[in-house]
Amino acid sequence: MKTIIGILKGIGNIIKELFKDPIGRLGLIGVLLIILLSLFADKIAPYDITEMFTKNKLTSPDGKFIFGTDNFGRDVFSRIIFGARVSLKVGIISVGIAASFGLLFGVIAGYFEGRVDSLIMRFMDILFAFPSILLALFIVSALGPSLSNTMIAIGIVNTPVFTRTVRASVISVKSMEYITSAKSIGLKSVNIILKHIVPNILAPFTVQITLALSGAILTEASLSFLGLGIQPPDPSWGSMLNESRKYMEIAPWLTIFPAIFIICTILSFNILGDSLRDVLDPKLKL
Repeated sequence: MKTIIGILKGIGNIIKELFKDPIGRLGLIGVLLIILLSLFADKIAPYDITEMFTKNKLTSPDGKFIFGTDNFGRDVFSRIIFGARVSLKVGIISVGIAASFGLLFGVIAGYFEGRVDSLIMRFMDILFAFPSILLALFIVSALGPSLSNTMIAIGIVNTPVFTRTVRASVISVKSMEYITSAKSIGLKSVNIILKHIVPNILAPFTVQITLALSGAILTEASLSFLGLGIQPPDPSWGSMLNESRKYMEIAPWLTIFPAIFIICTILSFNILGDSLRDVLDPKLKL
């Protein structure tokens, strides 16, 4: 119970520090708005995402359809709201996969070093050798386009970044005197890792999670734009952009609104990540 209270107090302090910074406050508010849109999409969206108003195809934004309708007569606003839920779901689960494996591999490589370190990091270097979007395309093409395969692909693509981040932090923390003292009194490696190393690498790890979320959302949108991500009729900002290409001149709102949401979401996560880095490690402030 005390641990939970301590964690909640820590989160509260971080939020207070973020609100002191105008840029951090902007990023936090932007992320919270996207989360709220995702959670309450059923209540916010005025229409069903598959409902077609055949008499209102390519209707420009008005009082009834605030973001207009697409070529099938579907409400663009409703599809964008549910697209936020899909993007956030993909981002959280895929980054969760990457963070879990990255933490495991990074701790093992950084703590034990030697051959284990070389083996793990050479494998990560191989993954790093491929541009992230091309590697994600290859994985999705091999597994088949679907929501779950998209999350797996993005998770694999982001694993090397987390592994490198964690490994560097572990090597830095491992050289501290209290780790040497723990080893000298015979404390087992598992206990040293769980009680002394992992808690002290959470700051850069948390920042990396925040920054990786924006990259994951962008990758999902890119895969969906290419037809290898979220499949119809499920809405995705990327697939909405792909469908709107034919109508950019006569119905520009089909392109503008999904693009605005992609830009604002990615920008919010990046701003939050940068501000969170400054809060958790003030030494990095310029």
